[in-house]
Amino acid sequence: MKESIQLLSNHGIESEKMRLPLETAASEDDLLDAYSRAVIGASEKVSPSVVNIEVQQRLRGHRTLPPRFPQQLHGNGSGFIFTSDGFILTNSHVVHHAERIEVAPSDGRRFEASLVGDDPDTDLAVIRIDAPNLVSAQLGDSQSIRVGQIAIAIGNPYGFQYTVTAGVVSALGRSLRSRSGRLIDNIIQTDAALNPGNSGGPLVNASGEVIGVNTAVILPAQGICFAIGINTAKFVAGRLIKDGKIRRSYIGVGGQDVPLPRRLVRFHNLAMENGVLVVSIESNSPAQRAGLLEGDVIVGYDGRPVAGIDDLHKILTEERVGVGSPLTIIRRSEKFVLDVVPEESKVDSAK
Repeated sequence: MKESIQLLSNHGIESEKMRLPLETAASEDDLLDAYSRAVIGASEKVSPSVVNIEVQQRLRGHRTLPPRFPQQLHGNGSGFIFTSDGFILTNSHVVHHAERIEVAPSDGRRFEASLVGDDPDTDLAVIRIDAPNLVSAQLGDSQSIRVGQIAIAIGNPYGFQYTVTAGVVSALGRSLRSRSGRLIDNIIQTDAALNPGNSGGPLVNASGEVIGVNTAVILPAQGICFAIGINTAKFVAGRLIKDGKIRRSYIGVGGQDVPLPRRLVRFHNLAMENGVLVVSIESNSPAQRAGLLEGDVIVGYDGRPVAGIDDLHKILTEERVGVGSPLTIIRRSEKFVLDVVPEESKVDSAK
């Protein structure tokens, strides 16, 4: 027995010591290669759809400036083509009040773009170019993404065109206040580096599907960046293409998507397993007058199931203004129905 132990210590352990670093190194190389392949494949798939956007905005309130002073502000941002006939998604703050918009795809061509629609409440805008042979990005589903998965940002930070940065989805369900003052819900947080000029560019998953529209960073923090979920962007873009703008009704709540306990779903025979957790209520809002409380979970509106913020956005259209409707909620473990009368959306409204 002693001899066998001695042999193991002299030969077996030494062999293990020699072999483990090689196996570990090989494993790390394989992992790095897989990660690199994912980033390379996704960026190569989406980059042809990414555009550099240059805008000219006339200085407001400075009509008396001497001629030698510049009368226009120049800025740049990013966007991505999402239809083959030239519709481009970007941020509202990139093109808002622009007098001239010029778009440069990755193939070096340059086109003047027209503004289709602009929605400062969600910081989203659609512009369009008339050009042949355009490559459109594939849009994914922001409802299916998970914390920790690869997130790849492509854009034009500080004018460095088609820059690729990579990280992970750091958190979901964040809220971010737009420049109009409206709270944008279901924001994706990522540590993929964003800088001025990345605004409006795509946030992409490992399959090369767009899962978000890059919009903001927190300064001077590092690695805290935000993107608007692509499901929100799809809805807003569709309305902008159809009507050129979005008019909304609102009930005055801020919320986030949450899963519901299965026992509650079964007990109340709910159509969906998710709802909207009410995290804030505006003073003197329709929600406050209806008796809604923080901590309530909205699960239905006017007989339609509400599984998330996007569902509520879709329901609260301009046709709902002034029309009383039943709002179904879960409070603690009980189901209640409140009567709410939405108002027309205000600049500082949440919803």
